[in-house]
Amino acid sequence: MDWAQARERMVVEQLQRRGIHDRRVLQAMARTPRDRFVAPQYAERAYEDNPLPIGAQQTISQPYMVALMSEIAELDENSKVLEIGTGSGYQTAILAQLAGQVYSVERLAQLQSRAIATLSEMGISNCHFRLGDGSEGWPEPAPFDVIIVTAAMSSIARPLLSQLSPEGCLIAPVGEEELQTLVRVERDGERWREEYFGECRFVPLVGK
Repeated sequence: MDWAQARERMVVEQLQRRGIHDRRVLQAMARTPRDRFVAPQYAERAYEDNPLPIGAQQTISQPYMVALMSEIAELDENSKVLEIGTGSGYQTAILAQLAGQVYSVERLAQLQSRAIATLSEMGISNCHFRLGDGSEGWPEPAPFDVIIVTAAMSSIARPLLSQLSPEGCLIAPVGEEELQTLVRVERDGERWREEYFGECRFVPLVGK
C-alpha cells in the first residue's frame, strides 16, 4: 500500500470535506503514519475513518475526531498540553507537532510502553509520560494551556479543571457509554464557558 497516498486521501476526504481547515493540523495528520500505531493486522485499515482496537479493550480514535479535538484546542508552539489517555500514542504524536510540550497520562502499562516506543522511533522528543489515574491529571507540571481527554467522562473531573491555566481550555467527551458529546470548556478567570461539538463515542475513562 502507498501509505503517503492513503494519508493524503484521508486528509482530503475525511478531514477537509468535513470542515477541518487548520493548516497545521492538516499537515500533522498528513505526515503522521497512523499505520504504525495500530496492530499489524489492522494496518491496511489504518486510514479508514473508524476507531480500531489496540488491545486491552481500548481503541485508537477515528482520524476525524483526532483532527477535530486538535483543531478546537487552538495550539501553538508555546502551548503546554496535558493528554489524558495516551493509548496508542497517535493523538500524542499529533499534539507533539502542534504544541511546545505534551504531558500524557496512561493507566495501562502495556499501552504506554508501546506508545513510547513508537513515538521514540519517530523522533518525537517533546513528550513526557506518566503511568497512573488520568482523572487526577498531573499536578506537578500544572497549569496547562490545554487538557485533552481521550476517554469519556460522565462529568468533568474537577482535578482536571483545577490544573488549567487562567485562560486554558479542556476538551473531552462527556456523557454515558452510549451517548456522549464533545465539549470544550474554557476558563476565563473564575468563570467557565462551554461549547459543544456534536455527538461522539469513546471508551470510558477509568479512574476515581
